[in-house]
Amino acid sequence: MSSFGGATASANEKIVYHVPIEETVEKGLSAFLERALTTAEAADADLVVFEVNTPGGAVDAAGEIAKLLADSPIKTVAYVNNRALSAGAYISLSADEIYMVPSATMGSAAVIDSTGNAASKKAQSYWLAAMKTAAEQNGRDPIYAQAMADVDIDLPEYGAEKGKLLTFTAEQAKKAGYSEGTVSGKAELYSILGVEDADIRSIEESFPEKLARFLTNPIVVPILLTIAGIGIVMELFSPGFGIPGVIGITSLVLFFYGHLVAGITGYESLAMFIIGVILVLIEFFIPGGIIGLLGFTAVVGSLFLATGDPVHMTISLLIAVTVSILVFILLVKVFGKQMKFFRKMILTDATKTEQGYVSNPNRLDLLGVEGKALTDLRPSGTALVKEERVDVVTEGSFISKGSTIIIVKVEGSRVVVREIPDSN
Repeated sequence: MSSFGGATASANEKIVYHVPIEETVEKGLSAFLERALTTAEAADADLVVFEVNTPGGAVDAAGEIAKLLADSPIKTVAYVNNRALSAGAYISLSADEIYMVPSATMGSAAVIDSTGNAASKKAQSYWLAAMKTAAEQNGRDPIYAQAMADVDIDLPEYGAEKGKLLTFTAEQAKKAGYSEGTVSGKAELYSILGVEDADIRSIEESFPEKLARFLTNPIVVPILLTIAGIGIVMELFSPGFGIPGVIGITSLVLFFYGHLVAGITGYESLAMFIIGVILVLIEFFIPGGIIGLLGFTAVVGSLFLATGDPVHMTISLLIAVTVSILVFILLVKVFGKQMKFFRKMILTDATKTEQGYVSNPNRLDLLGVEGKALTDLRPSGTALVKEERVDVVTEGSFISKGSTIIIVKVEGSRVVVREIPDSN
């Protein structure tokens, strides 16, 4: 009998939950499996079958999933339908029982860092211990689990001589006690487990969970941050808030949405980000430096808080910042763009003579010209020169109204005059 999550089983009917573990192992998958186990426990299920088909993924996420399986009061079975590699092998070993289809493989669990290189000795030591513990807790020989993660262990009889990681076929896994049996499919598996007549309920990922898994993928995160950075840079060159800004903000919204839905972070990281953005905007209008620095620190800190993986976030930010700077240089140097955003807040007009700006009128044209004092010059006053009233100053002497004067010096707007004695 098959049904879905909301069905009700009869009093004597066993309840079995079927849960897929597919694609890359990351925090989003951990959140989904936590929901699945919580649902199964609430329904008082007898068994949870995890259908495993994954190339591996994040060690920390695998650790969370393994703990979920270990702490669950319900019997768990890993059904390896294709491959359980790396973190997938660790998760499978954490289940109470393992079954594999004939073509399935399990193993090759070397731990690598965010750059794709071999992880540090400390991380490798932790991973080896984790693999060993996962095998031992279910009565399996730990040497094979360690050989899946350590190339120095020599197991030539399983094709894993020194220098190679162990990857079990279905037959090898059964021989080594790492599989309870090889099955042709789910029907045979349920028959062996004695639940062929059980109420089998499937739990699938919801659209928000699928989207969250995609958005929290280690490859997608730097892409989102890069798109956000490019959008913000291009918005600086736009006359108003437009498409680049919308794209940039949308990328950041998706980043936080994915991490919130996946359960990786809480609303505190989003609140910190919003506060940081507000502080940066305040800095634009009320320059000072301190507020802007605090805002920038809050924005960057919120991104680190959201992921919980400082190494990966550092790499992601470096990629985003580098690409954004290159786009900025391209827009300025190649396309000759100007930042219209800052032009609204910064005075860019130059006070140059070529642009028609004159701080004070230069009256060099009056030098040597005669005129008449319209007022007493004590020593300043007004004179009529070239039919124009001009403010003038004497060299220090008093010149009475109506006297003939001559302009002897011009210094910017300062016009100096001297009296011409009456020839009579």
